[in-house]
Amino acid sequence: MARPPHFLVPLLTTTAGAWELVVPRLERPLATRVEGAFDSKSRTHGLLGRSSFAEGAALVIAPSGAVHTFGMKFPIDLVYARRDGRVIKLRHSMPRNRMSAALGAFAVIELPAGTVERAGLVVGDRLEIRAAKDDTHRGAI
Repeated sequence: MARPPHFLVPLLTTTAGAWELVVPRLERPLATRVEGAFDSKSRTHGLLGRSSFAEGAALVIAPSGAVHTFGMKFPIDLVYARRDGRVIKLRHSMPRNRMSAALGAFAVIELPAGTVERAGLVVGDRLEIRAAKDDTHRGAI
């Protein structure tokens, strides 16, 4: 029996357009600019070399159940999700030079520090990738 598709399929099947990371329970986007890191090179590089991480942005690393912040210049929030988009672990404002992992995670979503707390995201919430409604990026948490 084939596995059901995972919540990141829209990011993988369409290269054009902008995407939002949405938490249906909150009825608004968690991030309005979503970038995927799905191959070995992009997963390894991640946010390294960046001097900042814009509000409203998210980097989705998959498949992955662990990340590190060695060499990074700023703290980040981490959201670990299963294939179906269910949140299984949250890490708030992880500082530089640390490692973090979650058993059973299919994807790690990196967000600007403080995003998870402001959003009120909790373990058990479900994440969805949706086409962005507009290019103004209004409404992000």
